[in-house]
Amino acid sequence: MENIFSTLPSDPEYEVFDELLHAKNIRIERIVSKGHVSPETGWYDQEEHEWVLVLEGAGTLLFAEDKRQVTLRKGDYLHIPAHTKHKVIWTEPEALTVWLAVHYGKF
Repeated sequence: MENIFSTLPSDPEYEVFDELLHAKNIRIERIVSKGHVSPETGWYDQEEHEWVLVLEGAGTLLFAEDKRQVTLRKGDYLHIPAHTKHKVIWTEPEALTVWLAVHYGKF
């Protein structure tokens, strides 16, 4: 058995992506951010659907289509359909943000 909060980096230089499970049509990962954001150019435009949950901290997503911003805090979750262009524009700068991302569907 493992714990999602074990082996958290204390002050990561870069956003950390840890794959927890990869099976047919599903991938689950833990993402750890601390003030990290998506690159200024480009958008995430994924082949699969994504369900994301913030376990600790907070982060803000921006959606390309309607310029909508959504801030997720501890316990908040969101479904992002495949090919919904989005990016992370803010995460807590002074504390870790721990995300659980479930990617499913087409692989």
